[in-house]
Amino acid sequence: MLTILGFVMIATFLVLIMTKKMSPIAALALIPALFCVLVGQGGQLGDYVIKGVGELAPTAVMLMFAIVYFGVMIDVGLFDPIVRGILRFCKADPMRVVVGTAVLAAVVSLDGDGSTTFMITVSAMYPLYKRLGMSRVVMTGVAATANGVMNTLPWGGPTSRAATALKVDAGEVFVPMIPALGVGLLAVFFLAYVLGLRERKRLGVLTLDEALESETTSETVLVKAGSGTSATADGTGTGTGTGKGGSAAGRTTGGTGTGTGGSDAADDDGSSDGDGFQGLDPHRSTLRPRLYWFNAALTAALLTAMIMALMPIPVLFLLGAALALTVNYPKMAEQKARIAAHADNVLNVSGMVFAAAVFTGVLTGTGMVQHMADWLVGAIPDGMGPHMALVTGVLSLPLTYFMSNDGFYFGVLPVLAEAGAAHGVSPLEIARASLVGQPLHMSSPLVPAVYVLVGMAKVEFGDHTKFTVKWAALTSLVVLGAGLLFGII
Repeated sequence: MLTILGFVMIATFLVLIMTKKMSPIAALALIPALFCVLVGQGGQLGDYVIKGVGELAPTAVMLMFAIVYFGVMIDVGLFDPIVRGILRFCKADPMRVVVGTAVLAAVVSLDGDGSTTFMITVSAMYPLYKRLGMSRVVMTGVAATANGVMNTLPWGGPTSRAATALKVDAGEVFVPMIPALGVGLLAVFFLAYVLGLRERKRLGVLTLDEALESETTSETVLVKAGSGTSATADGTGTGTGTGKGGSAAGRTTGGTGTGTGGSDAADDDGSSDGDGFQGLDPHRSTLRPRLYWFNAALTAALLTAMIMALMPIPVLFLLGAALALTVNYPKMAEQKARIAAHADNVLNVSGMVFAAAVFTGVLTGTGMVQHMADWLVGAIPDGMGPHMALVTGVLSLPLTYFMSNDGFYFGVLPVLAEAGAAHGVSPLEIARASLVGQPLHMSSPLVPAVYVLVGMAKVEFGDHTKFTVKWAALTSLVVLGAGLLFGII
């Protein structure tokens, strides 16, 4: 009976969040609470939740302060020179433009927010693709796949979900995976190079005259991409509006729209008050150019300390965010404004983690996971039991594409981990293997950020899917192969 109820609970959770009848936070909390009562253990619900919250608190702290830290780094302009450098590198060579797209998407993905990554990348690269007559599905495909690899960062979502669901340390999941993910990122760059050569063969290496180059330079300045427009040099252009909403991985889209007109004025704090997004406005008041090298050194030191495991990741980001805010914005009002600017994303992500305490607590405390795992172990051929990490890696491709990360990591992964444990496979190996499907997942129709990408790039979602899925799946398999080769999985 517990086996059936466990699968029914997971199915109910998946259906509700996939059909958008409930938010992930509400479904994570209410559905397991209901099923806890149905199995006759409602009296123990409080104990299950409190125990789960205590176990998940470090993960929530890490996500909260990592989002604040990288948000502040974007505010102060840490990534601005990188964007400008990539644009200078690209010139009018289609191959360089595609490779530059991959590099830019990978770098901006450090903030862990897919929507932000796509908005900045498209704002920077769209004018070049348009002016050179390049295929924009190449831009969306490369950007989505690069972001999918980088989305495995501990503060990006999937790694924290895997760590949360299996009650393991996010650093122990992510750090050993760095070599395999590095190979995956190299595969994306190589893919960008090959696709760029194909575009170069189709279009040739174009030469822009001074007037055209001046116009392109005007276009590539990152201005507001919201309900107004990204303006061209002659004051006309088109733009796509996005709305802010909650999602563990980033912001959801609120719709799209097009229009014509002049350049939008920047808000004082570098963000829009309405439904738009301010990208990297070169004149935003939050910039701190005199502190650029301090911020770069701080970020390098923080990432180095994380890789070397000098301190727990939550402590590193807590200290890093506090130091970044204090040095860059010494006035209390400025610090409050920066925290408020990123508060909705922080609340949605950390709220998801704490709500997951109800789901994982009930699933484990009632014994549902154990009963489902016993059934699954019996269904898997004996010869495959010791290879559950490989099985998990292969399954992560279709499962993370056809369901949300919440559904896969909180609903399916614990069952796979229990099945693996019965054959001596470490939960850490299962957690690492579960990450390999992320390059494909980022083009899933269940990922809100992908609609930001195709909307701003003016690409049909069906065209994006047909072009991207095969390359993203190949990238995922490269990550899985590298993980097996290095003995990580």
